[in-house]
Amino acid sequence: MERFRDGHAASFERLYERHRGPLYRYFARQAAKDNVDDLFQETWLRLIRSKTRYQPEAPFRAYLYQIAHSVLVDHYRRHGHASRPQANPTLDPIDASAGPEENYEAGTLRCAFVAALGSLPAEQREAFLLHEEAGLTLEQIAEVVGTGRETIKSRLRYGTRRLREALSRDLSVTTEDHA
Repeated sequence: MERFRDGHAASFERLYERHRGPLYRYFARQAAKDNVDDLFQETWLRLIRSKTRYQPEAPFRAYLYQIAHSVLVDHYRRHGHASRPQANPTLDPIDASAGPEENYEAGTLRCAFVAALGSLPAEQREAFLLHEEAGLTLEQIAEVVGTGRETIKSRLRYGTRRLREALSRDLSVTTEDHA
């Protein structure tokens, strides 16, 4: 980011390539499908506009997700939390070396996971995604969302517990349906 800030355009391309997948999934798992592209593009535009103000006090990833969080909050203020993310099988790659049965099972698990994730309260879902998808630490997440570390720790703990419960329930129902 420092190189991009200093005028090296190719550095932006490297940043974009490295972070586009996780950032896109972050939005896709928090907003309705119709809004994801706009949120994604707005984040990159804000990053470009703010490049001269960038200070490398925190890792770039935390800086990027701080912008993404602001974009998401602005979106929620304008449109509300009414829209839920939808399962999108194209977000995660299919294992070309696996057979059809393994890919079907992986797709079933992926859809169950996305549904469970979508059922979480927005704060728990965001904390989970920032931790698992973006790879941020508890301290970085707390800074991104503007709350305390212990609050983030609680959101992660409760969110993870709810995900486990939902997945075990959903997958046991799926297993019973196929038995």
